[in-house]
Amino acid sequence: MTLWEQFPFLEYLASQAVQNSNGHHLPPLKEAGKALGWSITRVREELAVAKALGFVEARPRVGLRRLPYTFTPAVSLSLHYALHLNQEKYFQQFADLRKKIEAAYFHNAARLLTAEDKEHLKALVATAWEQLRGNPIHIPHAEHRDLHLTIYRRLNNAFVQGILEAYWEAYEAIGYNRYTDYTYLSKVWEYHQRIVEAICAGDYDRGYQALLEHTELLYHRPLEGQSSTA
Repeated sequence: MTLWEQFPFLEYLASQAVQNSNGHHLPPLKEAGKALGWSITRVREELAVAKALGFVEARPRVGLRRLPYTFTPAVSLSLHYALHLNQEKYFQQFADLRKKIEAAYFHNAARLLTAEDKEHLKALVATAWEQLRGNPIHIPHAEHRDLHLTIYRRLNNAFVQGILEAYWEAYEAIGYNRYTDYTYLSKVWEYHQRIVEAICAGDYDRGYQALLEHTELLYHRPLEGQSSTA
């Protein structure tokens, strides 16, 4: 039995989405149970899976509503489970996947960015330097995440975006967003600045090379005063 066959409620939701392409509201649970030949209890159990995967939401007085498709929840759930099993091993593997995906899609993604996107990237770099040079120093993690995701935001690929978003959720879950080594963070933002300047200049090959060098930093970042790979 395939995974799809084990969760027929997901097939039901997909069929409803096709039949009701102009709306996001779904039939009540009783109607779904009748269509599937299930009890309300079983429908609710299957609904919990669909909600965890980000396919639907249920609100009082609003009912069941289909959400736009996103790959992120499915990846994040599996990744967070893996990190509990072996954080170092599985984060390294996922970070390597993310690195290769960013590299593979960089040229396409950068060419799709609008003038407004480029101004936003420049503003993120400026804000990050203000935080790093301030007194007290602040870690520009929100800017770090936003910068990377902004570069790939115009790609019409839910799976690429889902993997990249899941990476940043894991990055935060294991505490890398709290890292405070000033020399390391300064080096990171020097690369960010180079990437953004190259994108804004239309020199995508130069930006690509800076991206490759930048992503290698993660594997050599010192942790708690000693060298370690992440």
